[in-house]
Amino acid sequence: MNFSVLGGGRWGTALALHLGNLGHRVLVFERKEETVRLIKEGKHPYTEGIKLRGVDATQDLNKALDFSDYIIVALPVQVIREVLGGKALGGKRIISASKGLEVGTEKRVSEVLLEIDPDVKVFCLSGPSFASEVSKGLPTALVLAGNDLEEMEKIRNWISSENFRVYLSTDLVGVELGGALKNVIAIACGISDGLGLGENARASLMTRGLAEMVRIGVSLGAKRETFYGLSGMGDLFLTASSPQSRNRTFGYLLGQGLSMEEILQRLNQTVEGIHTVKAVYRLSTERSLHAPISTAVYRVVVEGYPPRDVALELLRRPPQSPFETL
Repeated sequence: MNFSVLGGGRWGTALALHLGNLGHRVLVFERKEETVRLIKEGKHPYTEGIKLRGVDATQDLNKALDFSDYIIVALPVQVIREVLGGKALGGKRIISASKGLEVGTEKRVSEVLLEIDPDVKVFCLSGPSFASEVSKGLPTALVLAGNDLEEMEKIRNWISSENFRVYLSTDLVGVELGGALKNVIAIACGISDGLGLGENARASLMTRGLAEMVRIGVSLGAKRETFYGLSGMGDLFLTASSPQSRNRTFGYLLGQGLSMEEILQRLNQTVEGIHTVKAVYRLSTERSLHAPISTAVYRVVVEGYPPRDVALELLRRPPQSPFETL
């Protein structure tokens, strides 16, 4: 089977490596000439020194789109419309592996793709999955979501392996939102760790953060139970607690007192939560949703308030109810 992968970053390259190891032919689209060269040589540093097999690369988007009817989008969310805008994609099966919300429109990736071309079939692949571990072939479980169950079963059969387990969901909204919203909570947990507030505080933030994700997600049409699966709770627990997480590390360094500029220069990677928190803040404000953790992250990341001051304000808030509620 042929697959096109749009995006030669860590996640796109890890997926290409996995598919190539399964015997599929893969063509990666990437705008950076040096990245294309490395992928062609089969020795991209993102793959942890593991040689790429069955994988080619190109800077020609049209060539990548023509290569297969199955296109995996692993681009930063904020550039998807720029990269694909104006392209005719009708008849293609688009598998979104990008996590986040588009700033300005607050749209999920599937909504952006359907605005670009309403004739495509869109699916979402999400869940707790660090690219470095997928590259090494370590066990990973993901969720593939969409509205065409027959097509999803075909895709699952093509991309699954004993160390890359794929479950199916018909809640596209919930799976996409889980992957986006958890990045904001991960930043909050990183800030807490950076401030030295302890593991109790992190566990509380993760738990109340999950409740916040459910609250926002259900208001946007997602199913509540989706957030207690791999694409919600599973991805949140991984992203909010591991030093490998870009979003958690970004928050940690903020808590340590580094500036945004210093952190982004040090990380040299896309931190989707920075953009997603802007969209979440706007959505929660417009819908009058109770989202104190996301609002706190917004105040630190966007408005520039000192992390310790915002954390203290959050701690001083009285419980919303005498009983634990979602």
